[in-house]
This record gives sequence, C-alpha cells and structure tokens, in this order.
Amino acid sequence: MAEHAQPLQSIERLSLNQITTDRWSLREAVEGCARAEVPWIALWRHKVAEAGLAESKRLVQDAGLRVSSLCRGGMFPAATAAERQARIDDNRRAVDEAAELGADVLVLVCGPAPDKDIAAARRMVEEGIEQLMPYAESCGVKLGIEPLHPMYAAERSVINTLAQANTIAERYKPEQVGVVVDVFHVWWDPDLYAQIARASGRILGFHVSDWLVPVPDLLMGRGMMGDGVIDFRRIRQAVETAGYFGPIEVEIFNQTIWDMPGDEALALMKQRYLEHV
Repeated sequence: MAEHAQPLQSIERLSLNQITTDRWSLREAVEGCARAEVPWIALWRHKVAEAGLAESKRLVQDAGLRVSSLCRGGMFPAATAAERQARIDDNRRAVDEAAELGADVLVLVCGPAPDKDIAAARRMVEEGIEQLMPYAESCGVKLGIEPLHPMYAAERSVINTLAQANTIAERYKPEQVGVVVDVFHVWWDPDLYAQIARASGRILGFHVSDWLVPVPDLLMGRGMMGDGVIDFRRIRQAVETAGYFGPIEVEIFNQTIWDMPGDEALALMKQRYLEHV
C-alpha cells in the first residue's frame, strides 16, 4: 500500500466544520477545538453573525486556530434580476467576511431553481460566479464550488456532479475558482476518480462524513466516519494525487451527534478520523 494511503499519524489536517457541533456557539466551538487540539475550524456565517465578525476573528486568533473555509456563499438562482443581484450583494459580504476571518476559501452551495427550469438555474449559477469572481480575487478569497448530491437538486443546489463543478471552475485560474470534494455528495459517482484527477491543482477543500444505510433523513442523515459505506482512504488518496494536502473538514448533519456533549463529539470525531480517513 502506498505511503499516502496509510492511516494519518497526526491530526494536523483535521478541521471541525462548525455544523458538526451545531449546538455550540462559535466561542464554544473554538474553545472545544483548543481543548481537543484540533488545529482547524470551518466557520458558518450564521454562527459568525451571532458572535459578531470582529469577535469571531479575535476568538479564532486567540485560540491559535486556522480557518479552513467559510460556509456558505452561493444560492445564486432567483426569480427576478433584482433578487439575483441581492444574492450577489450577499455573496460579496460573504467574501468580505472570509477575508477578515483569514479563510482562503468561500464554499459555494450554488442554490436551487426558482421554478422548474433547472437549465436556466444552472446558467444563473454560472453568471453569478462570473460576477462574483473579480471581487473575490481582489480580496484574496478563492471560490470553492461544492457539488451536492442529486437528491438536493430541488432544495439546495443545481450543481450535482463534480464534472459540472469542474466545467465551471475551468473557466478560471485555479487561484480564483476551484472545487470542494465532499465525500457524502460524490462517493456514488461512477466518474468520481476521473473527475478528481481532472480537478488536479484546483481542489480547494475535502469534506468527510459517512453515508448511512438506510439513509435516515434527507438532510440530517450523515454519519460519523466508519458508520457507513464510503471508502475514505481511496478518495483521500485520489485527492492527494490531484495535489490537495490541505485541511480535511468533518461536516456532519445528524441530530444524534448534535445532541452529544460537544467534547464527546470531538473526541469521537478525532478517533474515527484517525481510524478511517
């Protein structure tokens, strides 16, 4: 077995995506990471808003953490031109927040169609990224397009395969726009490994959680690594072969995990990360 496919020997790349401990405030999540010696944190905008941008930045810096990404931008499609512009304006604010927090990447959850015209919605996504990119570049923030599993096409994103995300990202320089590989959303794709290779040099994030069988809930059904069917090691090896050695975010929507005491959730997350990722 190749060396880079072996179990990780440290947690130096491990990042807590804030949603995994959703009941924690930003302060609690930061303090929890510090106690657990988790070096990275991925922030969510609503948690930042609750704490305040300046206070969020101070808390993260004082704890010695690094911000792996800010979630989320995107949600570009809308029924009217005015609404679409409002989405762009909000994305510009998200870019400002990412820059202030020291996050190199703004994760784009691109948004659903406002009607039944999914092709038009995908064009709106492309146009939205085109409008946002120059501002993001000027702020030193990269845009990471995260394809979501097709079951989310009607609710959260019309960008549903890594191939779609690659096609959009390839219109730009890798330092401007790239892709985020979330195993929960892409593990099933028969073209996955070819598309990861295609994304070489422009993978901006790698997210892990597990696919439970049966899936208990459309949104809240993600599992802790090792509780489902995803081959994390093979996918990690592929993204590393494609040049990505950045932070690995654990991002889990699951009420049972949310209801755990945060420190217990972090301890389990670290254990499963070392065992399975």
